[in-house]
Amino acid sequence: MPLNIPGLLVPFHLLIYPRLVVPHINVRDIRQIDFRALKESGYKGAIFDKDNCLTIPHKDVLVPELTSAWHDCRRTFGEGNVLVVSNSAGTSSDPGGIQAESVRHHLEVPVLLHSSLKPSYKTIQSIRTYFSSLPAPIREEELVVVGDRLFTDVVLAHRLRRKDSEIGPLSIWTTGLWEREALFMRWCEKLLLSGVQRWSKPTASYDQLSGLSSRVTQPISKD
Repeated sequence: MPLNIPGLLVPFHLLIYPRLVVPHINVRDIRQIDFRALKESGYKGAIFDKDNCLTIPHKDVLVPELTSAWHDCRRTFGEGNVLVVSNSAGTSSDPGGIQAESVRHHLEVPVLLHSSLKPSYKTIQSIRTYFSSLPAPIREEELVVVGDRLFTDVVLAHRLRRKDSEIGPLSIWTTGLWEREALFMRWCEKLLLSGVQRWSKPTASYDQLSGLSSRVTQPISKD
């Protein structure tokens, strides 16, 4: 994977907006998300990271334990309204979009083709273009962003908020790992998150979205 310059620049942006790395909701994995409750709360579409969120890193098939939850997500939001945005599949390091097509085949949802890595504003514009071009366009505040990395997925969710809106997408951080990787960077992200949560004050819009946690999360079934 190429060097993620947009991700490396995030700490500098945090000097101005420190709460960019604070997710609204934390879950172990997507089995804890109640997708029907999200739909009832007004959310119409979802953006997912791939590696360590839906698949084992560098693999294209869904983690078997997530089969039921993933089917529920796709059935709830409908065809075309669930999008995978990866920093591997669909990027410039995926010549010809071969991996993106493989992921689309295995996960049965579209994969965004984008030349710049998350959480760049160029990628954000590509996401906006995709959801605004749907037969029933979806606004940013009607989206859920799910991923396992604070500097890419959570920051992406916050940056997607329109300047003329107080509310943006709902950010859901998956904390469980299907395969241990990038452990030092994850440790740095968590350390920074702890500091930001301790020393910065949540906004009213953050409290509004994080307050959905008890309504849109559920225990992981042991079946």
